[in-house]
Amino acid sequence: MKILGIETSCDETAASVVELLESSRTSNQSTQTSAVRGAAEEAQRTVQSGTESEHRKSATKHSAVSSTRVAGSASKQGATVCRLLSNVVASSMDLHKKYGGVVPEIAARSHIEAINPVIEQALYQAKYGQGFGHNSGVASSASQQAVTADGLWDDIDAIAVTYGAGLGGSLLIGVLAARTLAILHNKPLYACNHVEGHVYANFLTETPLKGYSLPSSQPQFPLLALIVSGGHTQLVLFRDHFDYEILGRTQDDAIGEAFDKVAKIIGLPYPGGPSVAKEAAKGDPDKYTLPKAKLQGRFDFSFSGLKTAVLRLAQAECGVDYDFPSYKLPEKLSEAQKADIAASFQRVAVETVVDKTVATFESYRPKSVVIAGGVAANQELRHQLEHRLSEAIAQQSDGKQTEVARILHYTDIKLCTDNAAMIAALGSFKMKLKQPTADPYSLDIAPNLSM
Repeated sequence: MKILGIETSCDETAASVVELLESSRTSNQSTQTSAVRGAAEEAQRTVQSGTESEHRKSATKHSAVSSTRVAGSASKQGATVCRLLSNVVASSMDLHKKYGGVVPEIAARSHIEAINPVIEQALYQAKYGQGFGHNSGVASSASQQAVTADGLWDDIDAIAVTYGAGLGGSLLIGVLAARTLAILHNKPLYACNHVEGHVYANFLTETPLKGYSLPSSQPQFPLLALIVSGGHTQLVLFRDHFDYEILGRTQDDAIGEAFDKVAKIIGLPYPGGPSVAKEAAKGDPDKYTLPKAKLQGRFDFSFSGLKTAVLRLAQAECGVDYDFPSYKLPEKLSEAQKADIAASFQRVAVETVVDKTVATFESYRPKSVVIAGGVAANQELRHQLEHRLSEAIAQQSDGKQTEVARILHYTDIKLCTDNAAMIAALGSFKMKLKQPTADPYSLDIAPNLSM
């Protein structure tokens, strides 16, 4: 089955096509098993069975996304391969940089301009193996889109869209586009949780696209997911698809938000994650001692104290009082001080999440550990977690030789930040495992949605 994913939760307008195949049939990619095709046909019949008025009467606001647990394990459902056929992202990041963060109104307007050509580009790339103008970017003219639109929907079995969490105006553009296309092309619609989608980026293991380095195998259940981004820091135990428990979460700032704020304190550009990481490479991570939060919840996080400690450190290094304007601190900090502060902060922030993740791993002994979200692109996080998990595995191996590479999963950096491939992957498993479809006539956004 082939799923079109649409993602517009923040400042990236993204569309992607993912194909879910039984592993025994990957040599013949045009053939799908009867079980997979049966799921597609059943969902299609659901869409066709009823008039528009019947849809409206029967719909409840979020009936599409109930947390139904799947009966039967993934192994009973049969092994699958998730193939990335296209991945198109149009970012408005450059428009937000001068403001030091995403401006919701600007993001929403950018989505309106980009949504249609991005979707067309993703469909075209999936069908023909290249984008308009030989991968030159999003389609530049309406005539190009009109010429190539015919037939692009023939192979698409369903649509998956992010309906939360995220910025309300941004989510609205993607959801309305997906609803309209589902009705127009008579396709089943699956509503997806953005945060959950980040985990499913790690289930993509094959692609004909150039420039991607994907995991060689999918994570196994039970799996422990460390979800780290600008808005979330969570430890989630997945017993199976759609059967999960949140073990720990941040009590204040997310780790990505802390990176953004520290970048602002020392005068680095937005977004803070890559800026701090780049600056940290030039500094001494042991130069300064910074605190780690101690919380009642064993697996919970807190980064507000660390962020404030960095502010106080910068003020002390500049020799100014607490009432000194923070936006003037970068002018007084030397380049060496900025690098050392960035390196020391990154070390402690990463150690904080790694400590909690390893403690959770030792307590629950999952078969896989997954790093998901934008901060999963951080190389220091990957290095520290790989090292610490290796030690933990050696201690509890009971004589068995288990390589950390078989347990720890993280995807290509391009699929760590917001993208539609993760939404399409999540949607493909929703369809395969017969999760509820969304009503295209009533699906609403949920900006504050949680897992």
